[in-house]
Amino acid sequence: MNSPTTDPSGASGASGAESTLAGANPYLETAPLQAGDTVRLIAPSGPTDEESLLRAIGQLESWGLRVVVGDNVRARHPRVKYLAGTDEQRRADLVDAWCDPDAAAVIALRGGFGAMRLLDGIDFDLMRRHALRRDGRPKLLTGSSDITALHQAWDHHLQVATLFCPMVGNDPFKNSSVVPAEVATWLFEPWGGRELGFPAGDNGAAGEEWSISADNQVGNQHKSTTPAADPAASRPLSRARTLVPGTAKGRLGGGNLSLVAAGMGSPELAGVRELRERLGPSILMLEDVDEELYRLDNLLVQLVRGGWFDSADAVVLGSWQDCAEIDEVEALVMDYLGDLGIPIVSEMGFGHDPDAPSTPLGVAVTLEAQAQGRPRMWVDRACG
Repeated sequence: MNSPTTDPSGASGASGAESTLAGANPYLETAPLQAGDTVRLIAPSGPTDEESLLRAIGQLESWGLRVVVGDNVRARHPRVKYLAGTDEQRRADLVDAWCDPDAAAVIALRGGFGAMRLLDGIDFDLMRRHALRRDGRPKLLTGSSDITALHQAWDHHLQVATLFCPMVGNDPFKNSSVVPAEVATWLFEPWGGRELGFPAGDNGAAGEEWSISADNQVGNQHKSTTPAADPAASRPLSRARTLVPGTAKGRLGGGNLSLVAAGMGSPELAGVRELRERLGPSILMLEDVDEELYRLDNLLVQLVRGGWFDSADAVVLGSWQDCAEIDEVEALVMDYLGDLGIPIVSEMGFGHDPDAPSTPLGVAVTLEAQAQGRPRMWVDRACG
């Protein structure tokens, strides 16, 4: 492979990005961000209000980050009220943010709808040339829900790890006593060895205070980059349970069920039957919000008929906020996937749960789904 190249903007070239991203994820041993880093805040989907925008900026700045807001964050589509500006405006903010040589991360303000509309107009060769920070590590994309479309595209075109997490412009950052600090731990702490989902009631994790490591300081000041969680507050305890027992290792993928299904047939999900052979084992996660059972049924039919689960070595279900009852969702999933002979677990919490935990995508994880007892999934540590 050719040696890395550098363009006039200071971003590493495509060959350098490809060589770095093909190896172990650098976030396993080093944190994605540190105080003083520049992050770009954009609205690639739905519109926001001024109060939510200012609250989001304040939250990021409280962590010691330098926030650069997209030029079109406050824009509104002239005709379609559910879009934050035109496709061209939102796409421009996304591309400009990712290609900023000073940016360490691109942070989606909120979800809604519209991210998938941006993909066909993106020059992913350009994005690949700007996939690395000045220090040679990949930039980070964060967000969830509608941002699933971007996670899929970044995985397919750029092969970078991303973070599926609650978004700073949404209600969990305002109403949850645990979400801000939990997201901060994924931004400011290494990922290797971290368990995913809510903690068990018997491991001592519930009720603990969360704060950024004292080593993560600004200059020589002993400055905490995020306030500790309320000592009286505790994370929700794990509700995870095994539907089909087994053990699996693989790259974690997936996201919001509606967005994954909408992506079937797209370049990002083309050739899904060859994914396992090309990329190795995979563990696929799914969640959704505000969907009736018959809609979930239809979406799962799309994925089954499209062969999406053919690449799965395990399936992990998150939250189904304001959908059908969880036992109905589980029965539906088992109707379609129960005979595949792969582990299936439910209620891991990620997605639209008011206290949803964060989940990295594009990283190697291990799932242990015991027939009796709580299933566990964690990010594998770096080899060597």
